[in-house]
Amino acid sequence: MSLADCRLIALPKIDDPRGNLTFIESGGHIPFEVKRVFYLYDVPTGQNRGAHAHRRLQQFLICLSGSFDVMLDDGQGKSVVHLNRPWLGLYIPPMIWASEGNFDAGSVCLVLASIHYDESDYYRDYQGFLAAVRSRSA
Repeated sequence: MSLADCRLIALPKIDDPRGNLTFIESGGHIPFEVKRVFYLYDVPTGQNRGAHAHRRLQQFLICLSGSFDVMLDDGQGKSVVHLNRPWLGLYIPPMIWASEGNFDAGSVCLVLASIHYDESDYYRDYQGFLAAVRSRSA
C-alpha cells in the first residue's frame, strides 16, 4: 500500500433547513464492511493519537465536530490531511502509519474499522513498521 491508496471520500449529504443528515453504508460508500466503530473525543490540546500502522485493518476517519490533522506515512513518503467536515472521510488502507493531531477543542473523530480489535494487527514501533515495508518491497 502507498499514500496514493489513501483518499478522501465524500459521503451523501442531505441538506435540510431542520439540520443536515449524512449516512454511511458498508460496501457502498466505503470499501469495506464495518466490523468495529470507535471515536476519539476530549483530546487535550497538543496531544496526538494513533501513531501506529496495521497489518490488515482498513480504517475510515470522519471529523464529526471541530477539526484535526491526519499525518500519513507509507515508509516512502509522508502527507497530511486536514479533516473538518462531517460528510468527508479519509480512507486509510493497511500498512500506512497514521497519527492524528492538532485537534481543535471539542473535536470528535469517528473511526470505522474493517476488523475487530486484534493487538497482533498493530505495528506500534515505527522502526518495525519500516522494516516490514522494506521486506514487502523486496
